[in-house]
Amino acid sequence: MIPTGIIPAIRNMKDFDEVLETSHKAIVLLETRLAQLKDMVAYAKRKNKKVFLHFDLIQGLKADDYGMEFLIREVKPDGILSTRGKVIGLAKKHNLLAIQRLFLLDSSALDNNLTLIRKSKPDCIEVLPGIIPRMIEKVHQDSGLPIIAGGLIKEETDVTAALEAGAVAITTSDKTLW
Repeated sequence: MIPTGIIPAIRNMKDFDEVLETSHKAIVLLETRLAQLKDMVAYAKRKNKKVFLHFDLIQGLKADDYGMEFLIREVKPDGILSTRGKVIGLAKKHNLLAIQRLFLLDSSALDNNLTLIRKSKPDCIEVLPGIIPRMIEKVHQDSGLPIIAGGLIKEETDVTAALEAGAVAITTSDKTLW
């Protein structure tokens, strides 16, 4: 299931506790420690949340087959976000929802990321920064994949513009938008 709507992106335990009391169906865990992860995911699932992990930001986990196997067997997330094609491939291999995160720094980065997406074949793409509606449209047209907009989204108008440009969801750590 590809998440839709606003998806809170959690950076600390205070925000984690707070988001569990909201009606949001999905959350993204950023900057987590391996020792906390299993309990956090289990607790979030007891609160009926879908949990997506930013694989690249898990402290203490190596981006290899064994790291992915550990996540699948022990942590049991609903999906993975990563900037790395290898991690996306591992997630797909293990039937996890794979969200390729890409940073739009310039046109060269866009071209390189589109090439990576064709190779890794993610289920969905997260475009950062998510405040460039024209680029959301372009990445969606070029990839044919659902787009999540994230990064620098601070106002309702940013959310509206991204959704109108074709994004299916918005990730944000800005609690006022939750």
